Amino acid sequence: MLWGSRFNKKIDDEALSFSSSLSFDIRLYKHDIRVSKAHADMLLSIGILSSEENIKIQTGLQKVQSEIENSTWLPDPNEFEDIHSAIEKRLTDIIGETAGKLHTGRSRNDQVATGVRLWMKESLIDLRSKSIDLQKSLIQLAEKHINTIIPGYTHLQRAQPISLAFHLLAYVEMLERTKNRLAHVFNEANVSPLGSGALAGSTLPLNREKTSNDLGFAFPSNNALDSVSDRDYIVDFLNVCVIGMMNLSRLSEELIIWSTKEWNFIRMGDEYSTGSSLMPQKKNPDIAELIRGKTGRVYGNYNSLITTVKSLPLSYNRDLQEDKEPLFDSYDTFSGSLKMMKGIIGTISINENRFVDELDGDFSLATDLADWLVMKNIPFRKSHEIVGQVVKLAESQNKKLNELSLEELKSIDQIFDESAKEVFLIETALLRKSTFGSPNPVMVSSQLKLWKEKL
Repeated sequence: MLWGSRFNKKIDDEALSFSSSLSFDIRLYKHDIRVSKAHADMLLSIGILSSEENIKIQTGLQKVQSEIENSTWLPDPNEFEDIHSAIEKRLTDIIGETAGKLHTGRSRNDQVATGVRLWMKESLIDLRSKSIDLQKSLIQLAEKHINTIIPGYTHLQRAQPISLAFHLLAYVEMLERTKNRLAHVFNEANVSPLGSGALAGSTLPLNREKTSNDLGFAFPSNNALDSVSDRDYIVDFLNVCVIGMMNLSRLSEELIIWSTKEWNFIRMGDEYSTGSSLMPQKKNPDIAELIRGKTGRVYGNYNSLITTVKSLPLSYNRDLQEDKEPLFDSYDTFSGSLKMMKGIIGTISINENRFVDELDGDFSLATDLADWLVMKNIPFRKSHEIVGQVVKLAESQNKKLNELSLEELKSIDQIFDESAKEVFLIETALLRKSTFGSPNPVMVSSQLKLWKEKL
């Protein structure tokens, strides 16, 4: 133990097991060693370590890292509280008492916080890369379906016709906002707590600017008390995962619905589907369902941490050890889900003509008819009322809009002429859109071009 000299008895074995974080924070071993190497170099620069001592520490730390990576030494959770104490003990075994100088001016509080921030910066870059990969996959699919007509929905009721490309681009936008949030959290994490000590800095002339620069941080933190107790950046990281998984879950839900026999719109690739142990005909969208299901655990991780932190007095409390499991699990889940969704999107096949006949003359073109009336100088509220009567008439006769005769339209209002019936043609519905951000194929093509250049 790093702290046992003032105690008369060693910690209870079960208490050690209960309190150990080694089983999950072992993934920080590289970052902890990197922090220790930078700290040792700084101690050399201020005269605490000699050149020979620093070389011994640097060489010893590299050996510890190699042993972990080659599995020739793995710390025992029944012996160590965490990866940080395990590495220090192993370093002592390798180089002797010189290892005892490494912790000069340092607490596990600032040591751990620095390592977590290094890990987080790498993880944020990975999530950004996987978000871009999924964006590219969505764009690649969208390029093939600029003119593939599908119904757009509000309240899960058909609203207006759109294109599949337009629908997919909505998720590209969501992923872009995810990347913006990742960038914000990266800036939050890009601050070095090293040198803050337990909570109040050090009486030693530690060069915090040097360690901050050597570790690739933007600058050292301003307040030692806040530095060791701050978990805002982790909460914000979890929030990115929450919103990201929420959006992936929405896409999963739509893909699952689209793949049903009733919709008959897409077929999932075999690579991302499973069968049934009982029913040989089944092809289940299990991977999309798992993405949707795993969203709940990421929500739980967020709630777990904010509940833990909400009543903690400054500065450090052992409760804060509970930040790592939700952090690591949320990252793993979101990262894996992004990768799986990219695979799903890249292997689905589309029934391109599924809705062409069905939407020709469909009630979802009613708003276009109201716009036609507006262009005839009819106030929109009056137009809305007239078209409502048209829909009611068609519904009463079990007809689509394009099945109504001109005489039937004129029975509602004499303003109708043959040009009104052109509004019911689904093949020109998207081209009639004129506003920026609409599913007009010309505009969608332009957006796709811009996205490809941006990514």
